[in-house]
Amino acid sequence: ATVTWYLARWRYEVGMPSSLTVSLLPHYNIGGKCQNVPLFFSPTDETKLKLWNITNKNVLHLPTIFHHLPHLLSKENSLQPAVHVGQGRTGVSIVMGIPSVKREVHSYLTDTLNSLISELNQQEKEDSVIVVMIAETDPQYTTGVAENIKSLFPNEIHSGLLEVISPSLHFYPDFSRLRESFGDPKERVRWRTKQNLDYCFLMMYAQSKGIYYVQLEDDIVAKPNYLSTMKNFALQQPSEEWMILEFSQLGFIGKMFKSLDLSLIVEFILMFYKDKPIDWLLDHILWVKVCNPEKDAKHCDRQKANLRIRFKPSLFQHVGTHSSLAGKIQKLKDKDFGKQALRKEHVNPPAEVSTSLKTYQHFSLEKAYLREDFFWAFTPTAGDFIRFRFFKPLRIERFFFRSGNIEHPEDKLFNTTVEVLPFDEGRATAFKYHRTPDGYIQIGSFSKGIAEGEVDPSFGPLEAIRLTIQTDSPVWIILSEVICFPGESPFIRVVITAAPT
Repeated sequence: ATVTWYLARWRYEVGMPSSLTVSLLPHYNIGGKCQNVPLFFSPTDETKLKLWNITNKNVLHLPTIFHHLPHLLSKENSLQPAVHVGQGRTGVSIVMGIPSVKREVHSYLTDTLNSLISELNQQEKEDSVIVVMIAETDPQYTTGVAENIKSLFPNEIHSGLLEVISPSLHFYPDFSRLRESFGDPKERVRWRTKQNLDYCFLMMYAQSKGIYYVQLEDDIVAKPNYLSTMKNFALQQPSEEWMILEFSQLGFIGKMFKSLDLSLIVEFILMFYKDKPIDWLLDHILWVKVCNPEKDAKHCDRQKANLRIRFKPSLFQHVGTHSSLAGKIQKLKDKDFGKQALRKEHVNPPAEVSTSLKTYQHFSLEKAYLREDFFWAFTPTAGDFIRFRFFKPLRIERFFFRSGNIEHPEDKLFNTTVEVLPFDEGRATAFKYHRTPDGYIQIGSFSKGIAEGEVDPSFGPLEAIRLTIQTDSPVWIILSEVICFPGESPFIRVVITAAPT
């Protein structure tokens, strides 16, 4: 099977006829001499590469990925994704690539996907693809992550917007022989080397899917209209000479490339993937293309600025604290991102807000209710509450509360109930709901940081809605979204008295 694989690669590269397989199976032709090779022969990577290059002496050979990663010749499926979930959508404007690895402390991937998808309109969803690459080789882990994404984003998977892949176990080389460089310990050298290969795998997979490719990370938050902004910025460039459009100043986040350039970029990275991190290699590509060794550094920077163009303000913010490199804490923030504006499409009805929780700094409950900011409070204990009392009794059809946010995903409400106080207490006595001693009726609770649902119309107008914390919490809490959807017009109390005779 191994010999057949080599011969298949020969035929692919130099156009040998398939009939050659039979005549070459018993032996290899090395250096013009026929040598018998037993079936159990296990050549080294170097030998495999030499064997793979055998053709007649008048044929030139172009370098391929097998020259840089000769171990890939050992397995036929080394360049095939081990996991592939999605519809294989092609022909879009923008492909977004997100490599994701197992983190020791906390995964930000789900929050990142929620942010990216929620900021797309329907047209943008039909003209883009988000490819998540689970850059691990443990089948149990990769399958688990893929199934979790399928369960959380079924519509996006079915429509073709979202795809999930993972590399073959045989894609990565032996990392134990890497040499230390730039004063980095072996573990960091291994981490950055593997990261370079992750980017290459993702770029190779995404290249044929769209016009532009955008490199993202799995711990970011996106601004509204980010996709159309990137596409319009690319189309408005006066020249097609650009190579990188930057939509974030941090690392390898928000970097756009023309898909036609990905072959050059991947090949360059593969040549030096063991030597330097990705951001340095990208800068070297630009240097090679436009810098004149006889000119000074300032001239070089001006030339590179024509190929690497920055968009401001930044469209993506880095929110992860725990790096994919074990033990590394990084608090990188893009100062050009600014403060993300909250949605203004819904206005909550006028109400008096109150809480027993201690507010952190200026993150008040009033601002959260007015949708100007989020509410942030110190660690709650059992019995703490958050209350919204309407100025006039009001029918409420639905409610939605979200705790935690993309930057602090763990600051969520746990074991917290949603309760309502009907205006007409007499009507509430017959309802089959749990009722608190002070007259509130429990109608919902938080699950995974979110509470949402409909309000039974038989409750009639409500005086208040309250969130009650049932047990002590291990963390601070953030209430990032508060939405109360009114039904009919505010209830007006009318008193009729008899006129004097």
